[in-house]
Amino acid sequence: MTYELIIIGGGPAGASAAVYAARKRLNTLMLTYEWGGQSIVSETIYNWIGTTSISGNDLALSLKNHVLANAKGGPDANATLEAKEGVKVSKVTKEGDLFKVETESGENHLTKTILITSGSGRRKLPAIGADRLEHKGLTYCASCDGPLFSDMDVAVIGGGNAGFETAAQLLAYCKSVTLINRSKEFRADEITVEKVLKNPKMKTITDVDIVEVTGEKFVNGIVLKNIGTGETTTLPVSGIFVEIGQIPNTDYLKEVVTLDEYNRVKIDPWTNKTETPGIWAAGDCTNIMYHQNNIASGDAVRALEDIYVTLHTK
Repeated sequence: MTYELIIIGGGPAGASAAVYAARKRLNTLMLTYEWGGQSIVSETIYNWIGTTSISGNDLALSLKNHVLANAKGGPDANATLEAKEGVKVSKVTKEGDLFKVETESGENHLTKTILITSGSGRRKLPAIGADRLEHKGLTYCASCDGPLFSDMDVAVIGGGNAGFETAAQLLAYCKSVTLINRSKEFRADEITVEKVLKNPKMKTITDVDIVEVTGEKFVNGIVLKNIGTGETTTLPVSGIFVEIGQIPNTDYLKEVVTLDEYNRVKIDPWTNKTETPGIWAAGDCTNIMYHQNNIASGDAVRALEDIYVTLHTK
């Protein structure tokens, strides 16, 4: 069987595209290992539009239920969408005018087009106590959790654009923000660095390693080791925001699409097309500037609209 479209991934981007594909009666296969993307680990999400607050698990369940309500086996007897959970894609290759999608379980599927929404994983902080205190003052999403730390002293780990953008967000409501960077030089754009550092509530600590995150039930500090002297100090903070990079889930795509230096899928932001005709991508696996659930959802819908037009104007 040849599908018109295969969607890879079950986060906000994949789910949004699947619902739109179903409504447009595209013969679609959706493959996902789990639902919800990175947000599944979030205790509470405050910025998913349409809900004042929702847990990561509940968001994942709502995405799943919305997709399955439009899929085969649901209430629509004429459904053209098939959704498979617990599936990991291992490889995508070109097969003449079609694409072959291979899974780790040995299944092969042929399709005319592909939408990649496989997301990315946050690079975790490799420090003592970091795993134990995650979601207890240590977080990887300022947009999700930042307002919870109003009038508190917080730290941002990472000297790239994401680190400084996070600091800029936090300065709006935190008592103070200390950006911690392993090297003396920041990787962020010079203009961004200058703008953020002008804020009197902003501080920086450079040339240090993160040794430990401290606290019993909640974060109360971070232990730093000076790389030059070996001296350790403890910075008292109530919150830690980690921005040391993401790891895109794109290894299975290396033979078929162009990736940037960070292994993100390169796309045209106007249509979400990749440089390979017939393949689109949306969400955290792409080389767009901002990564948020609502952005991923909208980008996937844009991609789906373009896929539909492409399939029906050949």
